[in-house]
Amino acid sequence: MLESNDRIIVNRKADLQYIEFKNLKKYDTVLAHCFTTRLGGVSTGECSTLNLSFTRNDSRSNVIRNYHILADALGVDFDKMVLSNQVHDKKIRYVGAEDAGKGLSKESDIIGYDGLSTDVPGIPLVTFYADCVPVLILDPVKKAITAVHSGWKSTLENISAEAIKLMKERYNSNLKELQIAIGPSICQSCFEVDEGVYIRFINKYPWCDTYLEKKNDKYYINLQQIIKKVLVDEGVPEENILLSDVCTKCNNDVFFSYRGDQRKTGSLVAVMMLK
Repeated sequence: MLESNDRIIVNRKADLQYIEFKNLKKYDTVLAHCFTTRLGGVSTGECSTLNLSFTRNDSRSNVIRNYHILADALGVDFDKMVLSNQVHDKKIRYVGAEDAGKGLSKESDIIGYDGLSTDVPGIPLVTFYADCVPVLILDPVKKAITAVHSGWKSTLENISAEAIKLMKERYNSNLKELQIAIGPSICQSCFEVDEGVYIRFINKYPWCDTYLEKKNDKYYINLQQIIKKVLVDEGVPEENILLSDVCTKCNNDVFFSYRGDQRKTGSLVAVMMLK
């Protein structure tokens, strides 16, 4: 069972369980946020129970009901939730008032984006995960947010640096004021890759061998730590970055895990909304 600690808060409302990050929770008057677990919804089978993706082996009615459960628990407007459409790239979409509801309550033109960003209050941004790394960014001064989905391909594409660039250019963010949470995702011990992927990481980040391990001709990569170093190198103070240090595969009873469930699984989400 996952419990609250010095980094995360585990919230329980009836059967629903979701996580908040303590560094973001300090700004509760500005931000509503969460990272979901697999617990507390109505889905069945491999998507049991809180699947939040329409692309999994689940009925649309189940997913819609799950979103209503989550929106009610968080106190956000179901009809304004905006969903990403992820392709393991580095594009980030600015979300304005005209985009409210896209992907859930109305048709969406948000195609091919692995991140969402806004400075408009009242629009919940939704990004999807099932082992990949959630990177949630808050500027509490300029009142702007960005959430990105950073699997290994998006990490190689440096999507976190793209998010920082967007925050600087669009919102004039001071990087020393950003608060960032790196959420539950696959840990180094569970993230086995082949030599080709390893070589790509070394070519992209020559320093990243610190976050790699080789065992029995297999390579193991610490995506969370690589992303954190990228953010620090971009100018975000290390003390402003929270590593949840929670593995989705190790805690497969609590989280959907693409690898832990042998690819037959549901989807978790991160939600961020300015108040």
